[in-house]
Parts: sequence; structure tokens; C-alpha cells
Amino acid sequence: LFTGSKEMNTPILFICVYICLFFFLLEREAQEAPKYRFRKRDKVLFYGRKIMRKVSQSTSSLVGSTSSSRPRLKKKQKMLNIAKKILRFKKEVPILQMKEPPPSVLEADLTEFDVANSHLPSEVLYMLKNVRVLGHFEKPLFLELCKHMVFLQFQQGEYVFRPGQPDSSIYVVQDGKLELCLTGQDGKDGVVKEVYPGDSVHSLLSILDVITGHQRPYKTVSARAAEVSTVLRLPVDAFLSIFEKYPESLVRVVQVWNFKIAQESPFDALSSYALFHHQDPALLNGRVTFHNAKAGSVLARQGDQDVSLHFVLSGCLHVYQKMIDKQEAVCLFVTQSGEMVGQLAVLTGEPLIFTIKAERDCTYLKISKSDFYEIMREQPSVVLSAAHTVAIRMSPFVRQMDFAIDWMAVEAGRALYRQDDQSDCTYIVLNGRLRSVIRKANGKKELVGEYGRGDLIGVVEALTRQPRATTVHAVRDTELVKLPEGTLNNIKRRYPQVVTRLIHLLGQKILGNLQQPRSALGLPSMASSPDVTNPASNLSTVAVLPVCDEVPISAFNLELSHALSAIGPTLLLTSDISRERLGASALDSIHEYRLSGWLAQQEDINRIVLYQTDSSMTPWTQRCIRQADCILIVGLGDQEPALGELEQMLENTAVRALKQLVLLHREDGPGPSRTVEWLNMRSWCSGHLHLKCPRRVFSRRSPSKLREVYEKVFEKTADRHSDFSRLARVLTGNSIALVLGGGGARGCSHVGVIKAMEEAGIPIDIVGGTSIGSFIGALYAEERSAVRVKQRAREWSKAMNSVFKTVLDLTYPITSMFSGSAFNTSISKVFEDKQIEDLWLPYFNVTTDITASSMRLRIHTLDVIKRASMTLSGYLPPLCDPKDGNLLMDGGYINNLPADIAHNMGTKTVIAINVGSQDETDLCNYGDSLSGWWLLWKRINPWAEKVKVPDMAEIQSRLAYVSCVRQLELVKKSAYCEYIRPPIDRFKTMDFGKFDEIYVRTKAHIYTDINCSVYYSVVNVLCCYLFQSCTCPSADFTDLAEIVSRIEPVLSYLGADGQLLQKNKKKLFICTIYPITFI
Repeated sequence: LFTGSKEMNTPILFICVYICLFFFLLEREAQEAPKYRFRKRDKVLFYGRKIMRKVSQSTSSLVGSTSSSRPRLKKKQKMLNIAKKILRFKKEVPILQMKEPPPSVLEADLTEFDVANSHLPSEVLYMLKNVRVLGHFEKPLFLELCKHMVFLQFQQGEYVFRPGQPDSSIYVVQDGKLELCLTGQDGKDGVVKEVYPGDSVHSLLSILDVITGHQRPYKTVSARAAEVSTVLRLPVDAFLSIFEKYPESLVRVVQVWNFKIAQESPFDALSSYALFHHQDPALLNGRVTFHNAKAGSVLARQGDQDVSLHFVLSGCLHVYQKMIDKQEAVCLFVTQSGEMVGQLAVLTGEPLIFTIKAERDCTYLKISKSDFYEIMREQPSVVLSAAHTVAIRMSPFVRQMDFAIDWMAVEAGRALYRQDDQSDCTYIVLNGRLRSVIRKANGKKELVGEYGRGDLIGVVEALTRQPRATTVHAVRDTELVKLPEGTLNNIKRRYPQVVTRLIHLLGQKILGNLQQPRSALGLPSMASSPDVTNPASNLSTVAVLPVCDEVPISAFNLELSHALSAIGPTLLLTSDISRERLGASALDSIHEYRLSGWLAQQEDINRIVLYQTDSSMTPWTQRCIRQADCILIVGLGDQEPALGELEQMLENTAVRALKQLVLLHREDGPGPSRTVEWLNMRSWCSGHLHLKCPRRVFSRRSPSKLREVYEKVFEKTADRHSDFSRLARVLTGNSIALVLGGGGARGCSHVGVIKAMEEAGIPIDIVGGTSIGSFIGALYAEERSAVRVKQRAREWSKAMNSVFKTVLDLTYPITSMFSGSAFNTSISKVFEDKQIEDLWLPYFNVTTDITASSMRLRIHTLDVIKRASMTLSGYLPPLCDPKDGNLLMDGGYINNLPADIAHNMGTKTVIAINVGSQDETDLCNYGDSLSGWWLLWKRINPWAEKVKVPDMAEIQSRLAYVSCVRQLELVKKSAYCEYIRPPIDRFKTMDFGKFDEIYVRTKAHIYTDINCSVYYSVVNVLCCYLFQSCTCPSADFTDLAEIVSRIEPVLSYLGADGQLLQKNKKKLFICTIYPITFI
């Protein structure tokens, strides 16, 4: 080949080798490239869509043609329609994008209380962090107090203070560790609290004694250094010089201290003049009234807001308080002649926490709250005297606990404790919201639960001395009581009856866990589902945020407030209302503590508070978002899906509250559509709801006209079947779910059950099911009418009973007897391209994923869902999930009656309808071997005794449903479930032709059953969750400092400084755990 010289052949040889190497490498890369799976069906559809696009372009270019070209256009349009039918070309519907919650929802901030990076000295920060009452001083006053701080050094074992020494200082540990000890009756010291750097030792009751000039020594409390420690000491005398210059600060701080006292005690005989330390009788002229009370009369009731001071002249007054979780009341104490009752409620502006009753005839003097405030205007020192009468009668045990129990505040995002931390205390939520998150071994975090006002946190770990099982962080600014382990042990020793109360609380928690498996929020298939959330039943605050200006947000809030008022006291707050109640400058940063306190008080006296945001990101809107346990994003369902300006700003902030999308629809308008597009354009929503609104919601009226309309609306009882009542039940954790089980043609009885429930007036908030139950449930979630459900279900049952279509669908039985084409067609005709998100009611469905051996709760469109959930093994082939290709079958193999799933979604009551087949249990005992010939003879011989032995098909069926039967037994025994079994045992799985007979038989039986049992259970849910607190429906803001400073109040009479309310609740909720005895 190479005939030339060597010099000429060398370049040619080099080029040939290079070319060969190039093609060799090219071929190798082609072989190593992955071969993606591409089905022939998908390939045909791809080219079909390509052809259709070209045909569509050609037809669109002829739109502007003359009339002579119209016949040609019609021909091309016909060809286009024919091509669509041949290629089965369908419009692509958007698929919901499953989104994980943002880090701010499941993760706490990594930054804790940072001393090093603060511009303030560490000692100042520690003092401000622990002695929370100092936060009520203006900054210059607080810094002046800090000048009196003294640094003390203590060696290990050295006492900081001991019994007998003056109780007149506040101690804050800067370095080292202190032990707070109580001296028992045996003279031995027991450690009740360990004080670490940043923690404090003080009693506000003792501070109050010093301020009022009644200083006491330590009696049974001592503190010693567990190691070499540096301690900050702030003498209480430093407060006196401040109070002399600024009397309004005196009144405000004393009011704070009085909020820490939640129980009253008997008082020594005090004259009215000695009480006020004023010798001028003219101060009381016209402000004291004389009264006679007959035996059995009630002077004041628990929860009354307009309270008064009662001074007994003759006879006695009994003071009662309702017991926890019970209707009966217990007598706290008896007010004898010369004693007074009611000071605490008057000082704090809080509702009365007990009932005052005259068991026999008595006479007493009465000073109203408003008159007391007038007296205080003229003589500010009255507040000290009145507070002292409360403090001096507290028992020594309460004073001891005041040293040991800490009140603490946790900012939004900060962790209360982290998983695997040491458990050394229990927490009680006073105000705010906390979220518990568990970190799995694979690093994934899952939501466990949420805690609201009055909840106990960490009590199980503290009692069992186990490490913290979860991480708990604040959803919003939260205030808590910290109960150290040693303090709890001391309480149990002093009052053994507290153990009974703890056992009761723990028993409720354990029973709840047994009825609600831990997998409630941790199911792998549920973790990423936006429909499976944890809407806690103790939501206190809800912020309502409009998507656009066209949303009738005022009417929406009034309508929702009307529905919530049927459940409990509800308050709607707007920026205008807050300014009207607190003054024009209420939203200024200088009045932050007043606004926060007042809002906290409103949360305490109302079942739920609605915050209506402004149309822009104003300070009030920021406050609403900051206060919210849940945020409702309200849009108009008939508008184009859009993301509002407020939402866009919201995305840039770390919002930890749950977000719900609410779409409003007109009564006479079209049904929900394009919901997926609304959800996909948002980062993450915990759920969504569709509401059909009355016409008055969309009518345009001026604010005054709107108020007039809703004044008439509020005179009527809210309709429990309205969508706003459904939203109210969701927000308060009182939803009612209907769960329909699988069972073939026996599932036609579900229609009769729905009709009976509709006639009985039982509302349905959530629908779910398996197999035929998922089909009927989807029909009801779409129609919300038993009549329409019956019509559509009957038509489908008639189609299912067609022998001709069944024969045509037969195929070679390798995977199944039928190809599934006819069944798919029948389902598609019923639901078309309807998506789950476009149903009126929240809906879930159970299918079995045999590829991943797990449970699936939802897929894409309804026709695919129904086909998957109703795929019986052997009859129909498994359905390929359009999203990931997994094989899906009937959900009855894993959970045929998913009432537990409905309960885990936040419903309080679940009505579960079981239509599954009942397996016979009285089978023949044939020993350890069995002959098939013997069985055959028993069956063909008419004179032989029949034996009940399952065949191979029945054995396989029973094995497939083993886990389902176990789950069914757990559901039947659960307290949250109302179980119903219609009389349909004689009907077979494929008896779809007997639809009418099944319907009539079921309705006649179930209607009686519902009226007898289920109806009363559901009515319990609708009525018994009414707010049963010892508070009144409304309260005003009392700032005693304003009264002393002679600032004109905004309202006719004033109500409590909300920041102080939080201190009151400290002892109030402690009383739910242990009894407090007063001497």
C-alpha cells in the first residue's frame, strides 16, 4: 500500500492511525452512553404530538382566509379531530409538585443567646434576660438600675444566702453554678434547682415585700456555690429611688408582680382605712356602697370581667373554683368578717378566677374597679398597699416555689431544647406556640406535633430521666414556665396527690399514642404530601392575608368570625381596631411591650383571634404574621392563578407558621379548577381549601354598610353545613371525616349512608376511602349532594353490569383475566380529567404500591386514582403510575378502612363505613393432613356432610388481607371512630346490578343507626367543644401607669397590660399540676 519513500509513508501512516483511533474512541463512547428506556407507545405519541403541532399551525394560518377557503378549513379540522382520536392525544394537565417544608418550619435557628456579639456587657444581658420584669423599664431607667449591680465571688460550698438573712436582692450567675436548697421538716437541705450561668435566683413576692416596706428574712430557702462562681447581686433598694422619680413605673411593675398570683387566700382583719394607709375618709366618699346578701346568693361568678373589692362586715363569703376537667367546684377558702376578697382581679384587670357566694346572710362593703382606679389616681401608693394584702397571705410553700420556678421567654425560631439533650425540667406553655421535630437516623426531619397555651412539654422525659426525644423550637415568640426536676420532686413529696394528676395526664398521652400510631405524621408516603398536615387543635391566632386587592377580605373575616363564634369566643383584630382600642400610637415601636401584652391577653380570653392584615407590608401586617399560629392566604378561585405582593415579601422571611391556601368561589359560579397552578407557584403550603361563599361576601359595600349587614348576620346561628363553618372546624381541630371502605358492589351502600347522614344533618369536612369507597367518596367530594352521587353511581354500576363489555375485555390470563381497558373507560367517563385538588372537600385515597411494597395516598387525576385503588388482583392488571412507573393495586390489601389516616390528618371524629366481606371463622378441623379427593367427594356427594375448608384462592385472599384485618380491629376499638357496618353480607363483590336494592336496604337500616348513636356523637363534637374557660368574651386594656400619670384612656374603662397577663398565667397553669395550700 505504501510504495513511496520512507519519508513520504511516515505522515500517511500517522494520519491513518489517528483516524482509526478517533473512530475507535467515538464508537466506545457511544457504547458507554446509557440507553434510556423509551417505550414504543411514548415514541408514537411523541411523533403524533409533533404532527399535531404542524397541523394546528397550518389550520391557524387559515383563520383569516376568505369564505371560499372555509370548506377546506373544515376538512382539515375534521382530519385534526380524527388524528386526535387515533393517537389518543390529550391535553396535558399540570401535575402537583410535591414540595418539602422549608427549613424554617422544621429547623430551629442555630444562633442561641449570644453574649459575645452583643453591644451590651454580659452582666447587663444576663440581668435583662432573667429578671423579665426589668424589661418593662425604659432603657435609661434600666441602665441606671444596672449601676447598682455588685460582683461577688464564692468558693465551692460557700453560701450565697442562708435562712435568717434579709431577703432583699436579685442574684444572677455569671460564671460557675449555684444550688438552690429548701430546708425540710427534718432539718436537711434538699436541692430543688441548679442555677447555671445566665440563670437567676429571686422571688418577686420577696421583692414586693421590700418595695412595700415589709422586708422579710429567708426562712427555708438557701443558695450555695456548687463550684467556684461569680454572681451578680442587684439590691432591691435600687428600685426605690427609681420609683420616687417615676411613679408610673412603680405602678406598672407592681402590676406585673401581682399578675404572678393566681389564687386568693384568707386575709386578716383589716379596716378599710388601714388597707389604703390613708386617714382621710373623704377619699372613700361616694365610692363605697353597702350591701346585704341573702343565703345562697352569688356575688360574682368565675369569668366575670367587671369585678369589685368585697369587704365583709358580718357573716362570711365562700370562694369556689371549678375543678380541672370537671363541672363541680371546690371551696378554696372562706372570707370571714373583717376580711377582703377580689384585690387580685381588680389590680390586674383580669377576669375573676373563682366564684364568690354567700352561704348564709351577710353584709359587706363594695368598691368597684372604676372607683378603685379613681382612688389610685389621687393616691398612687394605694396599689402597694393593695398588693401587699395579697402577698402577705401566700403560704410558705408558694414562696418557696416562687424561688424555684422560672418564667422564661423564647424568641421565634429559637430552640427550647434539642434532641438528645439532658432532661432536667418540665415546661408549661403560657403564651405562644412551639413545634416538636424529630431527626431520624438517616438525617431526615419530621414533624411530631405542636404545643399551644397550657400544654406540658418534656414531662415524660423528665420523669423517666431519658434524653430529649425531639427538638422543640418556638414557632413564634413564646413564654413558658420552667419547672426544674428537683422542684417537681419536692412538690410530689409535699403533696402526693399531684402524682395522681400526673398519672392522669400521662395516661391520656399514652392512650392517645395507642389510638394514634406514631407513624401518624411519619408515614413515608405521607411525609411529602401537602394534604397530610398536623393542624393542631389548639390554634390560638390566625392571620388572614389577601392575594390581591380584589379579595373581599373584610367580608371574609366577618363571615369566618361568625362561624367561629359558634365554637367559642372569637375576636377579629385589624389595624384600625387596635388603634381605636389602644391609641393612635399603639403600633409605634416604643409601645411594643404594651401591644404585645394586650394581644396576649386577647388570646387568653378568646378561643381564637383573627388578625386581618393590611394590603401592604405595614407594621401591623408584620405584627399579624409574627403573632400567627397559622396563615390563611385568601384568593379568588375564578381569577388567574397569581402570587400576591405580600406573599412575595413573605417568601423572603423565615415564617414558621403553617400556611393554608383558601380559594373563594361564588354560589352560582363554576366549580374549582386550576388549583394545582395556584399551589405550584407557591413555595410550600400545608394544605388548601375551597369555599363557596354567600352572595353578601362579594357584594361591594362601604365599611358602615358592611357592618350593618353583618350585625344582622351575627344575630342568627351559623349554618353548620356552610363552608365557613367547615373552615372554622378545621382551624379549631373539630373536623368530621367520612371514611368509606372497600368491598366491591357492597360499596353501593355508601350512597345510602351518605343520604342518611345528609338527612340527619351531620356535616362532612373530609372524605377518604379505599377501592369502591374511594370512588363513592370522590363523587361526594365533587358533588356534595347525595342525590347527584346516587345518579352518577347508579349509571356507573349499570355500565359495570354490562356482560358484552366484560366479554370484550377478556384477555390471555397471564397477569389478569381482563385487560382493564373497559374499566378504565368507565372510570374516565365519570371523572374525565378532574384532579384531586379541584374537589370541594379535602380528599384522600389509599392504593397499594407493589413495586415499593408500601402504601400510596394519592396520585394525579381522579380517573387514574380510582383505577389504581380498585385494581383487584387477578381481575385487572396493576396500574403503572404515570409519574414513576410503579405498579399500583387495590388499597384494600394494606388498609381497607383508613380511618386512622383521616384521624392523623387532624379530624376529631371519624365516621367509618365497613362494607368488606366477612370471612367465616368456623372452619373444619381436619387434622394435620388433608386429601383433595376426600374434599371432592364431600362436595359432589349430596348425602355427605358438608365441610368448610378454604380452597387455594380463598387462602391467598385471606393472606393478602391479614394486615388489613388487624388494622380494622384497631380502628373499631379507637375512641375517635364511629364504626358502622351496613347489613349487606348477602351481596357479592360483583353484584353491581343490585344497586337499588343495596341502596334501599342500607338507607333504612343506617338511618336508624345514625339517629341512635352516631348523630349524638357528632352533635357532641359540634357542641361540647364550646369554650369552657373561666374568662369573659371580651376584656379591655388596663394600664395602671396611665391612670397614675393622668393620661386620658382611650376607652371608658381600662383593661390589663397584656405583658402582665403572662406572669399571671405562671401560677394559674402551675395550679393544674399541683394543689396550692394557703394558710
